[in-house]
Amino acid sequence: MKLISWNVNGLRAVLGKNFREDFAALDADVFCLQETKLQEGQLELDLPGYGKYWNYAEKKGYSGTAVFTKVPPLSVTYGLPDEEHNHEGRVITCEFEDFFLICCYTPNSQDGLKRLDYRCRFEDTLREYMVSLNAKKPVILCGDLNVAHEEIDLKNPQSNHENAGFSDAERGKMTELLAAGFVDSFRFLHPDLAGAYSWWSYRMKARERNAGWRIDYFIVSESMKDRIASAAIHTEIYGSDHCPVELVLE
Repeated sequence: MKLISWNVNGLRAVLGKNFREDFAALDADVFCLQETKLQEGQLELDLPGYGKYWNYAEKKGYSGTAVFTKVPPLSVTYGLPDEEHNHEGRVITCEFEDFFLICCYTPNSQDGLKRLDYRCRFEDTLREYMVSLNAKKPVILCGDLNVAHEEIDLKNPQSNHENAGFSDAERGKMTELLAAGFVDSFRFLHPDLAGAYSWWSYRMKARERNAGWRIDYFIVSESMKDRIASAAIHTEIYGSDHCPVELVLE
């Protein structure tokens, strides 16, 4: 089973930048998007063979997630158990026969970490939710989680220390999540691979210089780690400031 996750930074924008061709070439069984920046009814997207599930933010042109799947889910839910986190369209959970899939767009802590406290509450709720689901069947979390966990996960760790996405608090929340019974699929297969990034600033020709961050993930339950056949980052695909990441399960 092939799963793809991609922060498209505006689905309507990326549709004008080869999205349909890239979507067809990736040929995933399940395709998860973050930062769709849509409201209901703003886009007609024909994807034959795929069921489509959307979670829209209340604020126009902001956040939002989507899941497109060839495999019909047993159930689909939107948001997290705490209503505080259900206004920005950040989470979709699809239950399949042998696992839960969570598509997530974690809040950015913003300049000066002014949204860090809220983001930490979001992460605590998400972790508790994942642990509760994991008691029933394995869990896959994918999406833009807005954190580079270790120094190897970004080009310039020293100069970015305590910036949004590389603060001690955010990195600590990822450590807590993994300690709760989950595995970073990419690092599980590629523990020492440096220079592997999924996001680059639009400034300073960052992508050309590969001055990036790995902030897009597939996190899986410990019980699933032996099913990880491959984990890839599709740096050849443009259209967004992020590129798609992939997980293949046996």
